[in-house]
Amino acid sequence: MIEHGRAVQIVVVAKEPRPGRVKTRLCPPCTPQQASDLAGAALADTLDTVSATTATRRVLLLEGAYQPPAGWSVVAQRGSGLAERLANGFVDTAYGTTSTLLIGMDTPQVTTALLDEVAGGLSDADAVLAPAVDGGWWALALRIPACGRLLADVPMSQAETGELTLKALRAGGLSVSSGPPLRDVDTAADLPPVAAECGDTRFARAVRALGLS
Repeated sequence: MIEHGRAVQIVVVAKEPRPGRVKTRLCPPCTPQQASDLAGAALADTLDTVSATTATRRVLLLEGAYQPPAGWSVVAQRGSGLAERLANGFVDTAYGTTSTLLIGMDTPQVTTALLDEVAGGLSDADAVLAPAVDGGWWALALRIPACGRLLADVPMSQAETGELTLKALRAGGLSVSSGPPLRDVDTAADLPPVAAECGDTRFARAVRALGLS
């Protein structure tokens, strides 16, 4: 990816898919093992999609242990909460003059076209914030990754997280454009609609296997 004359890397924030540590809000109706399997499928699908992009560099910002596809870099998460981990993640994965597009592992329906659209927004703005339908956000692209420090005090995983993130970025002097919205997987109610957007992928098959699609 080359936008506004600068290279763009993609960073995927992820947790090791381990029962009892990921997607606990899916339990019930899922068991911890089923929730872990769904998380693993979502992560694998996301990494495949990012691998298919023209990103200059691909980084897994990881809590725990996981082996990404060949060609990926792995950087450990650090910080006591999600906001701090995201802020540190932008800084820790910074790569020369390369811009950063950061996404999570909860939108397995993401496509290369959507990622290109978010990255393309950096041609006209310092940041591109792509909202999640629950009020949060699923992607954030920053022309200058060091600006990720602005996230450090933003309350995460709340209905107003997207709005508060936008305010924090603008308060830091950044121009911000909006990216395409997506639904992320937080609860069991999210599984059928997200799986329906995935086609025949690992995640969609995992949801169907549970009889939840």
